[in-house]
Amino acid sequence: MKQTEEKELQEAELPKVSFDEFVAPDYEEWKQEAIATLKGGSFEKKLFTKTYEGITLEPMYTMEMAPNPEELSNLPGMENYMRGTHEGGYITKPWLIAQQMDDVIPAELNKLIKHELEKGATAINIKLDALTKQGQNGDKIDKQIQKGGVSISTIQDMYEVFAGLDLRKYQLYVNCGANNSLMISMLSAMLKANSQKLTDVHGCIGADPIGVLVAKGELSASLDDLFDELAKTVKWTEKNVPELRTIILDGQVYSDGGASAVQELGYVLATAITYIRELQKRGLEINTIAKQMQFTFSLGAMFFMEIAKLRAARQLWSKVVESFGGDKEAQKMIIHACTANFNKTVYDPYVNMLRTTTEAFSAVVGGIDSLEVQPFDSAIRLGDEFSRRIARNTQIMLQNECNLCQPVDPAGGSWYIESLTKQVAEKSWQVMQQVEVDGGMIEALKAGKVQGDVKDVLMQRFKKLAQRADRVVGVNMYANALEELLEKNELDVAAIKEMRTKQINDFVDDIDEKFRDEKLLQLRQSIQNKSDDLINVLEAVFSAGATLEDARNVLYETSEGENIPCMVEKHRFTEQFEQLRDKAKAYEVEHGEKLKIFLANMGKIPQHKPRADFSTGFFEVGGFEVLKNDGFMTTDEAAEAAVKSGALVAIICSTDDTYPELVPPVAKKIKAEKPEMIVMLAGAPAPEYEASYREAGVEEFIHVRANCYNILTWLQQQGGIK
Repeated sequence: MKQTEEKELQEAELPKVSFDEFVAPDYEEWKQEAIATLKGGSFEKKLFTKTYEGITLEPMYTMEMAPNPEELSNLPGMENYMRGTHEGGYITKPWLIAQQMDDVIPAELNKLIKHELEKGATAINIKLDALTKQGQNGDKIDKQIQKGGVSISTIQDMYEVFAGLDLRKYQLYVNCGANNSLMISMLSAMLKANSQKLTDVHGCIGADPIGVLVAKGELSASLDDLFDELAKTVKWTEKNVPELRTIILDGQVYSDGGASAVQELGYVLATAITYIRELQKRGLEINTIAKQMQFTFSLGAMFFMEIAKLRAARQLWSKVVESFGGDKEAQKMIIHACTANFNKTVYDPYVNMLRTTTEAFSAVVGGIDSLEVQPFDSAIRLGDEFSRRIARNTQIMLQNECNLCQPVDPAGGSWYIESLTKQVAEKSWQVMQQVEVDGGMIEALKAGKVQGDVKDVLMQRFKKLAQRADRVVGVNMYANALEELLEKNELDVAAIKEMRTKQINDFVDDIDEKFRDEKLLQLRQSIQNKSDDLINVLEAVFSAGATLEDARNVLYETSEGENIPCMVEKHRFTEQFEQLRDKAKAYEVEHGEKLKIFLANMGKIPQHKPRADFSTGFFEVGGFEVLKNDGFMTTDEAAEAAVKSGALVAIICSTDDTYPELVPPVAKKIKAEKPEMIVMLAGAPAPEYEASYREAGVEEFIHVRANCYNILTWLQQQGGIK
């Protein structure tokens, strides 16, 4: 009672606060306060952010800046699906945890799938190895297998992959590359041979021939032949496996090349339009085509940009399908998302855990249907039990501990994200329209326009990273000089090849070769007659014991292939800086020591420390050893210590006010005693002093606007690293 009385007394003594007494400042008032705080700095330059998408981000967003609510889709599961394709969002249908499963041997992959499902995965995401995607048998395995992916060459392999798995319970996600008829028909043959229902299969076993052309620059069959084949697959699937999608629109091939978010989305939409038109020519209607499509998007580092991209993607796809006459169900975009390859680092790789977490968060807020979080060491090696567990648990924690299965459309109503979504949609639509002006996706690729535009953005990214305007922790900023690289868990290629060769030969030895050849002949005749019954014929071929390569050779024996001038090359954002570190490590192994940088610190610690710290960080990202000290009181002491250090470079560190007095004598003395030593200065020189500094012997200046990568490359070359 006493506590209750005290509480009531306290509440009685506290006056009620009315927020009416606070007047909300408008944007102009805030702007004037911000300008005053900048003390002469440019408001536009300091507080506005230009992105690679050609969008300028405001420092603050207000209700007036947001799009008119009447122009937007206002309800999830309705209108243009910007807010999601399900009315209840993840509350009624959580996103699928679709971690990639990439073991090479079929039986081992089966164990991995079961393990992942037991530990929390809710979909089966199978990576095929490069040879399988190309239709070649596992007896030709080479070093490409180091990238992982299961080798499937026979119906027995297919059985071993799926043995004991309930395909009614789990959706599939398999990117088959340019062709999926072989995988679908082999899976169908295996299920029928084991008295399983083909209709149990659902999810996506998809082909993306244009995506492969973009990534590889060539195809082993012509696009016309691949489109013919895809049309037959779509028709068969619609009739026999209605819950299976067969067309993948892969945005990762552009993201891996450094493309911006609007480029990735715009090119994916342009590719989808090409598939629609080509399949319509072959007798399919828009509702059938659109319902068989699944989109794959990469998730980059710009958190809000990725959310906006996913929301804009659904909105624009609805618009595209509607323009072709598709119904509301066909306008729903199914999205599989994957954390980006482009921004993952080899050095300081544990930071990748933070990157994938924020990327996964953006995917969830953006409203994806399934998600793949890559292991933190994916840029270095195939994932192990630890890295796979961390990646998988990222999603499980987002669902079960962070409660991200609700609310529906969490970004809805955000002035910033609503504005950004509209801008991304408009910019992406412009990219797609430009491709249409260029004659469509295929013609744009043949002209090299898509590749050129992606490369332009890549070069912008590299330039900003080189100048450290963009920062990557552990690589071009805050490098760990004592870091030991993670070991690569490389596969034994020879042993795997021997195992796969034996498995394939043992299978072939038990088949009726005459019967198999009869079925291959029927396949050849079916192709010559342009029959729509391709999948059933292929199914019979695999049931008769043909290998993947047997079927593929007949399928494409008269096709001439396809080429474009160049591909969208796969890169990683930090590869140039990492190459510097690699070269530095190789030099250290060969010579027993690193190239050294001597800090010619002038004056007491407070005088030189800021620039000494800056210089240390600047050079350590290039693998140099930085020789530190507490400072020198005279120019003679500094020069003498620099010469005796045996370093490649001496860098003078102090303040702008002291440089006119200190720099010329220190530089001259060092050059007089050791002419080959490179002398540098920490800080941008005042224009009136630069000439005298260079005359004294200073060769380069490092500061926040300097091109870090170019300077470090030059220094390595001066030190004998080529």
